[in-house]
Amino acid sequence: MATANKSLSDYSSKNIQDISERKFAIVVSEWNEDVTEALYSGAYQTLLQHGARKENVIRKNVPGSFELSLGAQWCAQDESIDAVICLGCVIQGETRHFDFICDAVAHGITEVGLKYNKPVIFGVLTPDNQQQALDRAGGKHGNKGDEAAITAIKMLGF
Repeated sequence: MATANKSLSDYSSKNIQDISERKFAIVVSEWNEDVTEALYSGAYQTLLQHGARKENVIRKNVPGSFELSLGAQWCAQDESIDAVICLGCVIQGETRHFDFICDAVAHGITEVGLKYNKPVIFGVLTPDNQQQALDRAGGKHGNKGDEAAITAIKMLGF
């Protein structure tokens, strides 16, 4: 497993720019709320630690991960938003529903970034179980929210 030896909260400081005048939207899925709230906390704190101003970080909630793409699109079409961070968690179940949701969300988020020519970041966990999700939302493997925020910052410096 790739994360067995790496924390999602570790990153290179290369390409970190001043983000004090940048505006971020964080779109958060309400499904698996204990996980997505931890992801949000990680992303939000990481942005603030790197100089984002509180008033320049906007949070929008959507019911589930499937809705992240449309929520991201609504945020991305706002010209004042520099980057959109999408946070969600889809846990593998007993049916193929997991596969369809994960595929749609990944494609949808990618398409939004390409359509609006701005960073739209995939911060969606796709674990096999709840424990793996918690391990990646501030647990022993760090926080995917941190990683998503750093990715947004680095892409703005591209």
